[in-house]
Amino acid sequence: MSSIFSKIIRGEIPCYKVAENEQFLAFLDSMPLKKGHVLVIPKVEVDFIFDMEDALLGDLMIFSKEVAQKMKRVLPCKKIGVTVIGLEVPHAHIHLIPIDSVTDMDFSKQKLSLPADEQMALAKQLLEA
Repeated sequence: MSSIFSKIIRGEIPCYKVAENEQFLAFLDSMPLKKGHVLVIPKVEVDFIFDMEDALLGDLMIFSKEVAQKMKRVLPCKKIGVTVIGLEVPHAHIHLIPIDSVTDMDFSKQKLSLPADEQMALAKQLLEA
């Protein structure tokens, strides 16, 4: 079940990494709803988040919390929204989105196309936060 996320984990496809440990990777979404939209994924290939072992799911949430805290320090927003959809890529993942209103998490909205240098600079800020 090799997905685009598996290729990112293996380094076959580049990403704007914002956090990583032995089990998880967090990177900027290439088609974000808002600037700073982050995807958090387990390094093990699991299709849907609720197919994960309980301990791994708990660790994923703790890792996501740490990433969200970094995001809140760096990005101007009221909160960091959290959502799991599971339809776009057959690899479990969490969306962390800087929000000021509930409409900021509307996945039917047109996605942003941000310049590479802007994404790179933001990723660096988040890595260092």
